[in-house]
Amino acid sequence: MNARSDILAPPPHTLISQTPAELIDIFAADTQLAVWERPIDPAIATYLDASRQRLGSGLRISLSPGALPDLSGLPDGPGRSALADDIRQLTELLGELLDCPRIGMRLEVIGKAMCPRLHVDRVGIRLLCTYRGPGTEWISDSGADRRKLGADAGGQPDEVSGLFGPETRIESVAPFAVSLLKGSLWQGNTGRGIIHRSPDVPTKQLPRVVLALDGMW
Repeated sequence: MNARSDILAPPPHTLISQTPAELIDIFAADTQLAVWERPIDPAIATYLDASRQRLGSGLRISLSPGALPDLSGLPDGPGRSALADDIRQLTELLGELLDCPRIGMRLEVIGKAMCPRLHVDRVGIRLLCTYRGPGTEWISDSGADRRKLGADAGGQPDEVSGLFGPETRIESVAPFAVSLLKGSLWQGNTGRGIIHRSPDVPTKQLPRVVLALDGMW
């Protein structure tokens, strides 16, 4: 069951905001997920839908924060420049937050769930934005038994491993929302990090298009 953040208050370790300025609260010790909810950009959404059969597998590059990414490998069409400019703005945002000289960028075109099991990333802070398809799913710390993450689940599905109980809500980040996910490698965050997964993608919604940005030093 998915929860809407505008109906239910987010758990204490999660920040849901309507402005990018509040994303700075990801640096608070207890905050594991910060989400800036923003409207869908119709130019980008229309472009990705019209080009969905010709997007390939996406691309991976590194660039300076605020630099315009080269998307010439994607199909030409209205909306591609809007996508490039949105990515440029998000690299600038992450670069300013992390004070990093380079950004590792992945634009993933996904035909199935990348990480279908709930997990914690071994990173510091990662930016995710789903441009097409369902957004990243996550659960609250209060409803999770971290002893059942990864190999400790004994190969059992998350739903039966004991990682979470029947009352735990599987939350979802909205498409086009910008999320900052704190991982286990962030200073002082060992044994913590937001527990999340890629959603199952209905066939009619394929492919899912996701932007992932990581700071590089």
